[in-house]
Amino acid sequence: MAGVIGEALEIARAIRARDPARPTVAESILCYAGLHAVLWHRLANRLWRTGFRAPARLVSHFSRFLTGIEIHPGAAIGRRLFIDHGMGVVIGETAEIGDDVLIYHGVTLGGLTLRPGKRHPTLESGVVIGAGAQVLGPIRIGRNARVGANAVCVDPVPDGVTVVGIPARPPGRPCEEGTTGYGITPGALESVAEQVAALRAEIEALKERDSLRA
Repeated sequence: MAGVIGEALEIARAIRARDPARPTVAESILCYAGLHAVLWHRLANRLWRTGFRAPARLVSHFSRFLTGIEIHPGAAIGRRLFIDHGMGVVIGETAEIGDDVLIYHGVTLGGLTLRPGKRHPTLESGVVIGAGAQVLGPIRIGRNARVGANAVCVDPVPDGVTVVGIPARPPGRPCEEGTTGYGITPGALESVAEQVAALRAEIEALKERDSLRA
């Protein structure tokens, strides 16, 4: 019990440090589904490793019902994992997650093969995975790397690099301080929506200029 309380406090302090909403420690423990999911996973993983596979699955299923976050009991998770918002997160059986990782909602750490063995990604410490991103296959996401929102990442990512898009590719420079939580370096890339909006504005300006000439 002391270990559970200690980990809950540790994750709660990490949430308070990283979440712009600055929740209190009590709020983090009581109201953050990501923290609850990690604690339930600790129990499920312990059962899984000791051979109690069916009970482990039941605990994992119960946790998914409560939190909306699905973590396979076989996944290996480090310390202070912060799953922000969390709804729709799926973490596969052979996924490995280091310390101080931040994962947003809608993320999948999935596999690309039906063959047994290592099928899911390895996230080194300090990684950020943006909302809706799909990280697929037995690839390594390097220390302090970023995967942008809605990216589909099927290739390894070097330490400290941001990748965005489908398929995910680096913008060609290391992450900067101040990189947003959704994994996009400020000014590195415009979103598709922003580009479309800019094109529409340009078209409207051209139409207005032509109408004035007429």
